[in-house]
Amino acid sequence: MKKKKLWIMSGLLVLLSAAVIAGAQPLMGDRAASDKTKPVPEEAVPTFGTTVLKYGSSGQDIYELQGRLKFLGFYNGKIDGQFGWATLKSVKWFQSEFGMEVDGTVGAKTKLKLYNATKDWRPSETAAGKSQAPANDTGGNKSEPLASANTMGLSENDLKIMANAVYGESRGEPFEGQVAVAAVILNRVKSPSFPNTVHGVIFQPGAFTAVADGQIWLTPNEVARKAVQQALNGWDPTGGCLYYFNPKTATSKWIWSRPQVKTIGQHIFCM
Repeated sequence: MKKKKLWIMSGLLVLLSAAVIAGAQPLMGDRAASDKTKPVPEEAVPTFGTTVLKYGSSGQDIYELQGRLKFLGFYNGKIDGQFGWATLKSVKWFQSEFGMEVDGTVGAKTKLKLYNATKDWRPSETAAGKSQAPANDTGGNKSEPLASANTMGLSENDLKIMANAVYGESRGEPFEGQVAVAAVILNRVKSPSFPNTVHGVIFQPGAFTAVADGQIWLTPNEVARKAVQQALNGWDPTGGCLYYFNPKTATSKWIWSRPQVKTIGQHIFCM
């Protein structure tokens, strides 16, 4: 009798084990099928590769480097994908104007700074080895280009970033006040106390609030563009001022020590 019970119990255990195995197989199959059909997310392609770019480097990253530097006016050579002396000089110039360590190598910090300063840049050709230039398409909102022929020899890109700065710094101010902000930028370019390029002046560390808080990248309206044009044509409502500040928000004691010339809207302009 005992042997019969043992046989029955053994049989039940075998059947139970078989059921468990059979029930598990479909689950494993479902998981495998799920893994096969689950979409694999695409990797975000970085603007530049991760390789540090330096003298002697070549390839697609150098085409982009040269294209972005040319967009800002720092590079005037041929976009050939070769990191030669002209590119090295341009990189050092860019690093100097943007308050970075001037070592001529393009690592993560320089790449990020360059990307942030050229967000409107687009390659004209996607194939390596072909010329690259900023696209003129503004998403359907086309406007007349700012005059590039001027007494200071400023480029179209210089004037575009000026319009960004004017809009970011003084939108809502009277038109005269917006022209005054543009005039201050031009006055600084002319002054030996400041960088001698528009981009160098605007992106000088701590110089403009709009750069610090990111409003420099807002799309300027036509008023800001016209304000830049008026300043370029010679209208300087400030009479040569190099500084301005909002007395309601200014926290620097030093700025209050500057000789004040004129108040326009919410800004006091000073020397």
